[in-house]
Amino acid sequence: MNPQEQRSTVSDAVRKHKEFLFPAVATYYQEPLALVKGEGEHVWDDQGNEYLDCFGGVLTVSLGHANPRVNKAWIDQVNSIAHTSTLYANQPQSDLAEKLAEISPGKLKKSFFTNSGTEADDTAVLAAKLATGNSEIVVLRHSYAGRSATALSSIGHSSWKPIASQVPGFVHAHAPYCYRCPLGLKRASCKIDCLEDLERRLEEQGERTAAVLVEPMLQGAGGMIVWPAEFLAGVRRLCDRYGVLLIANEVLTGFGRTGRMFACEHADVKPDILCLSKALTAGYLPMGVTAATEAIYEAFLSTDRGQAFFHGHSYTANPLACAVAIASLELFRESDVLARVGRLEKQLRAGLEPLRSVGVVRVIGGVGVVELEGDSGYLADIGPRLGAAFLKRNLLLRPLGNIVYFMPPYAITDDEVAWALEQIRDLVGAL
Repeated sequence: MNPQEQRSTVSDAVRKHKEFLFPAVATYYQEPLALVKGEGEHVWDDQGNEYLDCFGGVLTVSLGHANPRVNKAWIDQVNSIAHTSTLYANQPQSDLAEKLAEISPGKLKKSFFTNSGTEADDTAVLAAKLATGNSEIVVLRHSYAGRSATALSSIGHSSWKPIASQVPGFVHAHAPYCYRCPLGLKRASCKIDCLEDLERRLEEQGERTAAVLVEPMLQGAGGMIVWPAEFLAGVRRLCDRYGVLLIANEVLTGFGRTGRMFACEHADVKPDILCLSKALTAGYLPMGVTAATEAIYEAFLSTDRGQAFFHGHSYTANPLACAVAIASLELFRESDVLARVGRLEKQLRAGLEPLRSVGVVRVIGGVGVVELEGDSGYLADIGPRLGAAFLKRNLLLRPLGNIVYFMPPYAITDDEVAWALEQIRDLVGAL
């Protein structure tokens, strides 16, 4: 197919997109952006325009688009067998579970595969309740766990009120949002004071609490909020003190995003349950994982079919996704991705520093954030306007309302980071 034919085909896809897909969040831009090619940290639209992907797909493309090594793993597996489920064993599934047990914080040995981060979080909540026999989950405000009925009930902020569900069993405690401290403290002192609110919730709930569910070190869609490591360590201490499980939702933060393989490592915290997705398959295929200790697994393990953990999905542990995830993990190790993220963090800190005049700057690992002063929240009008302005400069960035964040694939070069930061300073600084 020549380029003209390709543009014509995609233009037809855009027309059908607007006619047949759900509105609102179906696209972030006023007009759908039709992407037809990706290579490394770049993508191209149907008009031949090239963009620097600073959004990494949807924060999933960690190693870059069309990585040859990952492509080969997918092709080799599709020529073998493309679909089984956990009803059967397959080699990629077993090998991936072993690798995750080796690298996860606390060496969480038992994995349950799902199709997404949302399902991984849902599974964690279900497993915690079954393992403990308790019904309540404590979640921090400004949290995010996806958009299923359970996830929408657990979120600790109101951006999704129009579609929020009311599944019972969730209690909210303060998060360490130091810039907008819920306790009204000075930012310099707002380190671990929010732990008092969490402890109060645990005391109030008593033995009803099964677990505390957190996004360690970086709360994503709730505002790209970076934590003090002391807070995360304190959450673990409180869970131990009150005899409840700690669920770490590392769907966004896992696989190097915060400068460590897993964000829990910033405070040397070992969760009881770990949720993973996004960069797990380098953005190639949908897959999530809920990993747990053997003690949790054994708590609901039963030969009584009426008590067994009857849970699963049609595409659970799809061998294509597992093969791609294995190749991604191998590349992660061989390419010393964590060292690359360390260099990126230094560049982000220096490059975003001038924007402290228009808001607060937060940096952790390969994530750079500028929270603009003024109207706040996911639905602030400035977000779509800035997104469209970045697009005109051939940058794919998707602000969360008044929060501009930069989270590119690790393949991005130093020169490209410098250029992108220059564009961000120019546009955001003009505000």
